[in-house]
Amino acid sequence: MLKKSLVLMSISAAFYAQAQDVSVIRNTVEVYSSTPMVGSAKFNAMAGANGALGGDANSLLTNPAGLGVAISGEVSGTLSILGNKNKSTLGGSTIDYSKTRGDLGNAGGVIAFPLMTETGWKFINIGINFSNQTLDNVIQSPGNNNIVYAFDKDDITKDAALAGHMYERYGNLSKMSFGVGANYNHNLYLGAGFNFFNASLDQYDTLLYRNIANGSTEAFSKQDTPYSERSSGFSASLGVIGKLSPNFRVGASLETPTFWTIDRNYYFYNDAVYGDDIGAENRKFTSPLKATVSAAFVASKNFSLNVDYTLGLTKPDYKVYGGAERELNDFFKENYKNLSEVRVGAEYRVQQFRLRGGYSYQSSPFDALTISRFNDAGTVGDESYDNLMLSDRNTLSFGIGYDFKSFYIDASYQNISSKYVNPFMRGYMGDNFDSSYYSSSKIIESPDYAVSNVKNNRNNFFLTLGWKF
Repeated sequence: MLKKSLVLMSISAAFYAQAQDVSVIRNTVEVYSSTPMVGSAKFNAMAGANGALGGDANSLLTNPAGLGVAISGEVSGTLSILGNKNKSTLGGSTIDYSKTRGDLGNAGGVIAFPLMTETGWKFINIGINFSNQTLDNVIQSPGNNNIVYAFDKDDITKDAALAGHMYERYGNLSKMSFGVGANYNHNLYLGAGFNFFNASLDQYDTLLYRNIANGSTEAFSKQDTPYSERSSGFSASLGVIGKLSPNFRVGASLETPTFWTIDRNYYFYNDAVYGDDIGAENRKFTSPLKATVSAAFVASKNFSLNVDYTLGLTKPDYKVYGGAERELNDFFKENYKNLSEVRVGAEYRVQQFRLRGGYSYQSSPFDALTISRFNDAGTVGDESYDNLMLSDRNTLSFGIGYDFKSFYIDASYQNISSKYVNPFMRGYMGDNFDSSYYSSSKIIESPDYAVSNVKNNRNNFFLTLGWKF
């Protein structure tokens, strides 16, 4: 249950939220409404497009019916090297931040059980898949000397200019899936899976101001930050793949909402009873229901092409304990667009060599939102953004592989790019809430945002070793 109000106030098409809520909204979409899509190097090279092809454990990421396509056992492990770069611009200045991290990105396997019966059922296959991705993201925004805060209206020597802002999130999101797939007469494939999620994140929101008179810089932490969340969730999935002809396949799958339990610990400041201390709270969250339709063209043993389309059918929803969750749900009902994604992937085989490529596009999660913000000249005014907090995303990928018959090795590269604006700094005290920024001796309140422009590029590399049996 939320113990502190996260008050969200929306008036017509305008979006007014406390700066703390920017991170809550961002994590609702990026962490708790998304699914880890880090598969094998083959899967990633084809941009995750395999919903009508299947054949390995990565089918549990898109369509569990793909497990039924396998006619032999297989296990694989994938090393991921994930690079994340943010270029943040404000007031004519730019700060670059980049980080590279290596990890076990994916592991999985399929066991195929031939059915020695006179019926049309040929195989019952069991699969397991583990997918893991980093949540690390740092947006380091520059300052702007035109945005000035007067700590004492009677003493201009205490005036300070915005020196910058740091949004930091560190952690991991993982998905463990178990599934079964069936093969009927090599023409119809059915599958079902159970998915178990775990998320762990630590988040910081720090504002910097520099005294104009003496040049000293002071750091301010957002009320109720830093905070950490440890969460677990569950979903289930069903799928089907059918062959229309030897060369054409279609598929469809449905994944239930993920039912999350989120435990949070946070720092709070200047409480009337407890002063500065650490608090704890719990919330329940339900992610959107998702559906995927797929089509594949298999020209021969040497070439295959797959197209997937995924659509969110419902909206994010928090269990309501009070006004905070109700206001969050109202925001998503009014401003959230059901996410959609198109993935296209192809593979070409030249004897033992494999050449692969793919592209995907994911839509922006929000309608255009209007906020009151400072421009570069330090003047306050309303502005509408169609890429506030998050935006659409493009993924381009390619890869190679070599099949040693019993063993194989694959490698791939993936570039994910997006551009969005990052609102921060808004926070103030009300009758029943406090979203200000605090240092050891000062408080900053602002009814308006500062906004930086962010270009994000993720350059990811994957290496898979596999064994067929």
